[in-house]
Amino acid sequence: MLSKFCLWLGAALFSLNIHAETVVVLGDSISAAYGIEVEQGWVRLLESKLRKAGIEALVRNESISGETSAGGLARIDRILGEEKPSVVIIELGANDGLRGLSPAALKHNLDEIIRRSRARGAKVLLLSMTIPPNYGKRYIDMIYNVYHELSREKSVPLVPFILGDIALVEELMQPDGLHPNAKAQPLIADKIWQHLLPLLNTSPEKRD
Repeated sequence: MLSKFCLWLGAALFSLNIHAETVVVLGDSISAAYGIEVEQGWVRLLESKLRKAGIEALVRNESISGETSAGGLARIDRILGEEKPSVVIIELGANDGLRGLSPAALKHNLDEIIRRSRARGAKVLLLSMTIPPNYGKRYIDMIYNVYHELSREKSVPLVPFILGDIALVEELMQPDGLHPNAKAQPLIADKIWQHLLPLLNTSPEKRD
């Protein structure tokens, strides 16, 4: 009896590994739950939403506080090889802007991450980012336009600035004015959820 149960359990686990999709989040502190508990972060909440919807998808958070687009590019090959994701969510670029780095370099790095992800068979969801107004309108526009240019040129689905209706609401931000607090995380997860669902082969829409 025990041996039959073990065989059944092994088959179930094998089936889950075969059919479950993997979603990788490649980001910086916004995705790494900076200043809050990991369980409160939007990535963990997104995973919970998928589970509650009965969607067979595993979410792997490969985000590091302070990460730049160059850092993400340096890590993407290893991540793709280890996780073999069906979807890669890219949330990078804010730190490039905060450091005054070249918008052209940002575009190149994101373009290469997109290219390498697709070459491994993954779909890509790009999250547009921006920086505080004290950096000047011209530079801010150059950074923000990178995402829209890549979305058009590469036909990549784009999520509008995920802190667009959050960043200026004091009760949704941490004291540093840069990072969303725990109250903001469900709002971020909801935004990304709407754009992620069409990319999942196991989404409810594609099972109907």
